[in-house]
Parts: sequence; structure tokens; C-alpha cells
Amino acid sequence: MAEAKRYEYLSLLERTGHISGLTMQVEFVLIPKQTKEDGGCERAVKYKADFVYSNGTTGVVVEDVKGFITKDYIIKRKLMLEKHGITIREIK
Repeated sequence: MAEAKRYEYLSLLERTGHISGLTMQVEFVLIPKQTKEDGGCERAVKYKADFVYSNGTTGVVVEDVKGFITKDYIIKRKLMLEKHGITIREIK
């Protein structure tokens, strides 16, 4: 519900020219797939952002609408900053 409301608001901002390039469910690779010595592999670790857009002043904005924050999310948030230099904007 909160994500749908946020989408409506961001869509309005895009239509009025305040933001551009609004996309949803954008995946970022945090740790690439790794091959093990035995020939198996470890899947890549990814973060899927709720919204990504450009606001014209600070550049690309990555947003996540959160009802509550999990331990997995905290790790992925830290990896986004470490690997991509992106601070996730959290909408509650």
C-alpha cells in the first residue's frame, strides 16, 4: 500500500518535470556469482530497489519503501554504499 502511494507521488513529480527516468524494481549486483573449487557456484547477491530516478540536483536517487527494516536489508544497504557509492533513501 505504501509503495503504491509512493509510486503515485513519484509519477506526479515525473509528469510535472521535477524528476525524470522513474523506474521500478531495479536490480543492483552487490556480490557477483562466485565459482567454488568443486565446480559448484554461489549465486550473486542482489539488491532490488523499489524506485530509481533522477532529481536533477543530486543525480540518481535510489529509494526503498520500508514497513520495517530487516537484518538482510541493513547488510544490503551497507553493501550498496560500499560497492556502488549509493545511499538508499528510505521512505517509511
